[in-house]
Amino acid sequence: MEKRIKGSCTSILVGKKASIDGSTLISRNDDGHEALDPQRFVVVNPEDQPRDYTSVISKVNVKLPDDPQRYTSIPNSILTNGIWPAAGINSSNVAMSATETITTNSRVQGLDPFVENGLGEEDLVTVVLPYVKSAREGVKRLGSLLEEYGTYEPNGISFADNEEVWWLETIGGHHWAAVRIPDDAYVVAPNRMNIDQFDFDSDDTLCSSDLKDLIDNNNLNPDFENYNLRHIFGSASIKDTVYNNPRTWYGQKFFSPDDTADDPMEQDLPFICHANRKISVEDVKFVLSSHFENTKYDVYGSGSQSDKTLFRPIGINRNHNVHILQIRNNVPTEIAGIHWLAYGANTFNTVVPFYANVNDTPVQYKNATGKFDLNNMYWLSCTTALLGDTDYDFYVDMRNDYELDAMSAYRKIQNDTDADISGQKDIEKYLENANKKLADVAFEKQNKLLGDMVTTGSNNMKLRYNLND
Repeated sequence: MEKRIKGSCTSILVGKKASIDGSTLISRNDDGHEALDPQRFVVVNPEDQPRDYTSVISKVNVKLPDDPQRYTSIPNSILTNGIWPAAGINSSNVAMSATETITTNSRVQGLDPFVENGLGEEDLVTVVLPYVKSAREGVKRLGSLLEEYGTYEPNGISFADNEEVWWLETIGGHHWAAVRIPDDAYVVAPNRMNIDQFDFDSDDTLCSSDLKDLIDNNNLNPDFENYNLRHIFGSASIKDTVYNNPRTWYGQKFFSPDDTADDPMEQDLPFICHANRKISVEDVKFVLSSHFENTKYDVYGSGSQSDKTLFRPIGINRNHNVHILQIRNNVPTEIAGIHWLAYGANTFNTVVPFYANVNDTPVQYKNATGKFDLNNMYWLSCTTALLGDTDYDFYVDMRNDYELDAMSAYRKIQNDTDADISGQKDIEKYLENANKKLADVAFEKQNKLLGDMVTTGSNNMKLRYNLND
C-alpha cells in the first residue's frame, strides 16, 4: 500500500482558563513532505457527507451513521490520495484537528503491529467529527474506531468543546490513550509521542481497555514507578533531538520561559505546561510561524550556517495551512465556533477568524486547484512567502505592519458582527456575509503586501546597472 503521510505538523492546545478570553483553543500547522499542496476551506453539509465511506489509501470501508452534523473542513484540492480534511468545527461546536504524526517503537509494534487496511490521517475527521456532541465523545468514538478497524500509522489528534480540550495518541495498530488538558494549561506537540505521565484511574484520562495490561504483561515499562507513555510507547531518538524537541522547547520558552530547560535537545520536556500569562490567538499564531527568532538557530538570523540548519523550525516552507479552532464562552452559542485559517508558509500570512456556523465559505478560500492562480488565497499566500524568503530582513517590517493592520481589521469585523447578532433572523446567512467581509479584507491586504514587496524589492535586484542619468 502506497501511503501519503503529511507527517511534519506542530500542534498547540490551550485550556479555557489559560486563554485570554476563556476560549478553548486547538491548533495545528498542517505540514507535508512537499512544499506545495493546494488546500480548500469548505463546509460539509449533511447531504454531502458519505454514508458508506471507503478510504482511497487503505481501502478500509466504514459504514457511517445516517445523522451527520454539518462541519467545516480543510480538504486537499487534489484528491488523488483522498480528502484529508485536516480539521473542522461541527454544528455542536466541537472542534477536531487530525493529525499530528507521532513516533512509536519496536516493542509495541511487535505486540500490536500496524494494520495495512486500517484508518489513517486521510479518514479521521470524516468518520468522527460529524457524529459527536462533545470533545470527550469525540475521543471515545475515535477510540472505538481504532479498536475496530486499526490504523496503519501513529497519530496525535486533538478535540475541543467550550469546556474541555483533549489530546489522543494512537498506540500500535489498535490501542490508544487520551488526556484531558487541564483548563489552566497548554501543550506544544511536535512529531513524536507526547503524553508522558498517565494516570489510569483519573477521570481526565481515557484509553483502550487493555492498555495497562498490555504494558504490565509484556514488560514494556522502562521506569521503576508510574506510567510515562512517551517512555513506554514512543521514541527518544537522535532525530527527536533535532527535529522534534527543539520545536517544543521554543514554544515552551515563549509561553513559560522561567520554567523551560535551556537545552533545545532535551528528551523529557513536559507534556502539560503552564504559561506565565494568558494566551491569545496572536500568541499561538506567532509560535506556529516561528523559526527560532532571537536565537542562533534562526534560519534568517546571524548564527553560523551549522547552527541555522541544525534544528527543524515550526514555521517552514512545507506549511500547507495553519488552523486555530476556537470555541468561545463569552458569546452566544450560535457564534461560539471560530475557524481561524491561513494558507502557505506561515512567515508572511495572517489567520482569519471565520465563523463556523455557516453553510458555505468565501470563494477566495474555497476554490484552490493545482493550477497557479493569484486570485486564490492559497496561491497568493504561497507567492508572498516565497518572495519574502528571498530577503527576510528587508521584507520583515512590511510583514509586521501588514500583520498588525490585517489582524486589527479582522478583529473589528468580528467585534461588529458579534455585537449585532441579536435579532438576526437568518444567522447562518448573516455569518456567511461576515465571512465574506473577512475574506475580502484578507485578500485585499495580502495583495497589497505582495504589491509593496514587489515595488520596493525591484530596486534591490542584482540585475541592474547604475548610471548618472
